[in-house]
Amino acid sequence: MNVLIRQVMTPNGNRWQVCMDQHGVTFRSEAEARAFVTTLQARLQAPHALPWRAPVPAPQMQTAS
Repeated sequence: MNVLIRQVMTPNGNRWQVCMDQHGVTFRSEAEARAFVTTLQARLQAPHALPWRAPVPAPQMQTAS
């Protein structure tokens, strides 16, 4: 994933935008944008355990007594 921080002009003044590939998230300050990127990178780099696919047991038939 490409992550970029850039300053953007809005009607409400300067804002900071974090661009992640084609998606952008806007923040009020550069500090907020950088904190978001730090958290995002930590989560992306964290180990992710993938569950093993256990075989699904066949359904058991019940008979009427």
